[in-house]
Amino acid sequence: MLRKQAQRSSLSAAVVAGLVSMFALPALAQDAAPFAPQKEAKTLDTLVVTAQKREEVMQDVPVAVTALSQQTLQDTGVRDIKDLQVLVPGLTVTSTQSEAITTARIRGIGTVGDNVGLESSVGVVIDGVYRPRNSVGFGDLGELERVEVLKGPQGTLFGKNTSSGVINVITRKPGFEREAEGEVTFGNYGALGLAGSFNTPLGDYAALRVYAAHRNRDGWMRVVTGAGPRTEDRDYDQDFDTFRLKFLLAPADNVEIVLSADSTRRDENCCTAVQLVSGETSALIDKLGGGNAIARPADPWARTAYSNRSTAQKISDRGVQGEVNVDLDALGGARFSSITAGRDWDAVNGRDFDFSTADLIYMNPEEGESYSRFKTFSQEFHLAGATDKVDWLFGAFYSKETIERTESYRIGAAYEPYLSIGLLSMINPALASLPNAATFMADATGRPFGTVFAGLGALDHYMQEAKSTALFTNNTWHASDALDVTLGLRYTRETKDLHSAYSNPNGSAGCASFFGPNGVSPAAIGRIAAALTARGVPFASLPSANQQALLNNIVGYGCLPWANVMHAGRVTDQSRSENEWSGTLKAAYRWNEHAMTYLSYARGYKAGGFNLDRVQSSNGLSSGGSGITPVDDTSFPGEFVDSWELGAKTTWAGGNLLLNAALFHQTYSDFQLNSFLGTSFVVRSIPEVVSKGLDAELLWQATPALMLQAGMMYADTKYGDDIPGCDFVGPGATTAQCPSIGALYKLPGAQMSFAPKFSGSLSATYEWDIGSSLEGRFNIGGKYMSKYNTGSDLDVEKMQDAYTVVNARLGIGARDRKWQLELWALNLFDQDYVQVGFDGPLQALGTPEPGNPKNTYNAFLGAPRMYGATLRFRF
Repeated sequence: MLRKQAQRSSLSAAVVAGLVSMFALPALAQDAAPFAPQKEAKTLDTLVVTAQKREEVMQDVPVAVTALSQQTLQDTGVRDIKDLQVLVPGLTVTSTQSEAITTARIRGIGTVGDNVGLESSVGVVIDGVYRPRNSVGFGDLGELERVEVLKGPQGTLFGKNTSSGVINVITRKPGFEREAEGEVTFGNYGALGLAGSFNTPLGDYAALRVYAAHRNRDGWMRVVTGAGPRTEDRDYDQDFDTFRLKFLLAPADNVEIVLSADSTRRDENCCTAVQLVSGETSALIDKLGGGNAIARPADPWARTAYSNRSTAQKISDRGVQGEVNVDLDALGGARFSSITAGRDWDAVNGRDFDFSTADLIYMNPEEGESYSRFKTFSQEFHLAGATDKVDWLFGAFYSKETIERTESYRIGAAYEPYLSIGLLSMINPALASLPNAATFMADATGRPFGTVFAGLGALDHYMQEAKSTALFTNNTWHASDALDVTLGLRYTRETKDLHSAYSNPNGSAGCASFFGPNGVSPAAIGRIAAALTARGVPFASLPSANQQALLNNIVGYGCLPWANVMHAGRVTDQSRSENEWSGTLKAAYRWNEHAMTYLSYARGYKAGGFNLDRVQSSNGLSSGGSGITPVDDTSFPGEFVDSWELGAKTTWAGGNLLLNAALFHQTYSDFQLNSFLGTSFVVRSIPEVVSKGLDAELLWQATPALMLQAGMMYADTKYGDDIPGCDFVGPGATTAQCPSIGALYKLPGAQMSFAPKFSGSLSATYEWDIGSSLEGRFNIGGKYMSKYNTGSDLDVEKMQDAYTVVNARLGIGARDRKWQLELWALNLFDQDYVQVGFDGPLQALGTPEPGNPKNTYNAFLGAPRMYGATLRFRF
């Protein structure tokens, strides 16, 4: 019966909130009302999850899943998917050049997010709607009922392309009780947060819930701006507004309709980087920036960045959706569900690519020069029911995704002297000793060869349309009272069409001067030779190999992607289609009411796509080595995973202690790796990646007032030993075809980046009475990560040592929850850690060997300690 009790559909949402509130990190048992006190005993073995798109007791579900209740999320200050990582072992979430570039990883597997052509290995689903990228799901999630983190491939039921896991977010529905809630937060860095919601019935058959929030905060990164034009001296600030409206309609006893609309606006500055290592080029950058242009020596934990150009970001996310649930008595109580959604997300970002105050290369935060937009429409139908022997589900899914992207590079006044004096001399030792390196390459016009101009160097436009159509089924056969067998199958058809248009608006005079009809012109070679000879370097007498190397360096650095005249005016059209099967087979055996074990196999799939960036190589192929020939075919194949899992779910202490564990072995083929190699992002298809290990979690309601939680994950996640391509050639393995060490030579056989071998969480929540009308609540929890590399090329300079982040919250309030005051701290002990390490753009000069003193390495840092107070009230 749905009418007037719609919150009971799929079990009462209130009951689910109450049950799940005891699960995962320290959530005490809660009553059905989210703010009501709870003194009566409840047991953990009744926890309900929807990991298989039907409500099931968690201990009966053959899936490794961590469920996080509304109270747990509130206790730990979770507002977006990045905050979730402190709660879930094996989950890491990072951001890079802007918060529009956010990547989630589970069990060491995820997709580097700097190329929007790559879809996410970890899917984000909010209220049943798949979000096309992790960054699109990054924002204030609002009023949460629960979050479920499903580990391992989930490609049968949850949308598309979830080869590593799913973050399933469920927000609160309207109810049939009138209530209003509010929240005021103050914190360090000038933080102010205001949030409120109002719920009201609209007659006997409808209800409305409205939520709105505004949050702002000063930046925690100090910025040296040099000569500007940037004026903002802080970065990583916060300024956003969120609004969500939900309308519930129950026109009949067996019908429930939920209509939703939401909108989020962000207007912030993000993200600058600091130096981990300041290499030889830093002295020249410092001089060109007028002094104090870059950290010399590097001091990352001073949290001081150098940027003369804007990092302003404007992000908007808006959408509407409708969910219809109908109980069909004619089919034995089966439920038909339809979820229809349309979403529109866009971002404009400014970037200072050189991360210094020298005016080298940057992107203006203007829609005409920096713009990414996702427009999506999705429709899902599924029909689910059960008999005594079979729980069955059949469904269909369709989505249409349109990507619009504008990418630009502006070249500053310091670029020419930096490239000609700095790079061309340092990469050729003979040039470093020239008495007048500043002019040694100048032609008759005074323009150094190998360099370009100041102005708009590249302005490229991409338009991609992708369609996904799928049929799926998931069925559990109760073979006996103890044995369940589950078969899930999904057939997916993916099509993608990409139109790319490249332009060099101000020309590329320096690069163009090298070329004649048949490549590098004899005249250019003659001018280079004359300039060198006149300065004591007899080009003609150099061995031919040295001549060629010198020419390659000059032409290569003069024709970097954003200044390569060979891209100007190019237009390409690419298409690809894929028809693939994915699915799962599971056997679960319940030994008694306290223990269940399961064995599962899953085949996961993530679609291929295109690199939405300028790509060039030595031979015009994506697989080629470094070079200046544009690549027309930027496609990469789909990614697949074969996953085995052996798990156990056990219940102890009369239902008050749960111990669950799973051994897993996941083999990925054609893993999609996106690497930044100092001048551009390159997508490489890795033949094999293996992730294997143990995932375990313990939940213990030790007393009615004390909840303990512990979780751990051991994940050995490695690249295969054999990876073809010149990028992966190591010392001693060079050939005539691959004459130099590759930028990714450390990868074969190595532990993947962002894949700590061990991570664990431990937390406790304690609640107690104070007098006759008050109660206190204390929560403390932490997550430990063993050491791991934060760079996709595994340079030793990007290694992050083991660290622990601890959050704490202390509250006091009325026992009826009419008001509550909380003191809180995130990263309580102010732990320093690196999110992502990367090669300094234009500053990676030598052979990429450990400790190379020439190169500069940068990093995006994790946030420092945040603390404050929150007052909650309810009417």
